[in-house]
Amino acid sequence: MKASTHIRVRYGEVDQMGFVYYGNYALYYEIARAEMIRACGYPYSEMEKEGTVMPVVKMNIKYLRAAKYDELIRIETSLLEMHPQPFITFHHKIFNEQDELINKAEVTLTFYDLSTQKRVAMPDRLRQYLNPYFAPAI
Repeated sequence: MKASTHIRVRYGEVDQMGFVYYGNYALYYEIARAEMIRACGYPYSEMEKEGTVMPVVKMNIKYLRAAKYDELIRIETSLLEMHPQPFITFHHKIFNEQDELINKAEVTLTFYDLSTQKRVAMPDRLRQYLNPYFAPAI
C-alpha cells in the first residue's frame, strides 16, 4: 500500500541556512501518515474519538539532502508488511522538486487505549481496510 502527500516548506520550518530543521521531518511523516489513514476511510481523528491513539515507539531516519524554504516536497508513504500486533511501521521517502530522494525513514507506532492505558490490537476498521493489501498469495 502506498500514498503520496505534497507539502510546501514554510519559513518557520527552516533553520538559519534556509534548510528544513531536522526535527521537522517527524512532523512531515506524521502529516503523511494521517493522510494515508484518512484515505483508508478511517481518519485518525475518528480513531482517537473511539479511544485508540498511535504513539511513536521507534524512528529511524536517514538525511540525504536538505529540503529548502518554499520547496514543494513529496512524501511517499508505504506499508510494506503487517507486523505482529500491536505495531505498525510506515516507510517514508521524501523527494524534492527535482524528484531527488532527500530523506527516508521508518516509523513504528503502537496502538494504545487511552482509557486502559495499555497497548491494544489495531482497530478492526483499519485492519479490514489493510488486510487485502497483505493477504497471502494463493
